[in-house]
Amino acid sequence: MVSPFEQYVIDFVLKLRKDKGYSQEQIGFIVGTSKVFISQIENNSQPAKYNMDHVNLLADHFGISPRVFFPEKAIV
Repeated sequence: MVSPFEQYVIDFVLKLRKDKGYSQEQIGFIVGTSKVFISQIENNSQPAKYNMDHVNLLADHFGISPRVFFPEKAIV
């Protein structure tokens, strides 16, 4: 099960992926994983989630700060 904070990151990446027209396979390539792993993250079918290295790689690829992947305030 993912935490509300982790779900926020997942939702942000999903929106970014769709807004940019990227496939799950392309996101998987960027973070060094597979389409299946990205699908598991997006569908909550497994306890799969993005880690800090994934966020950093995505931020670099899209030319944005890693900070934008996280909420402004703590989620409790």
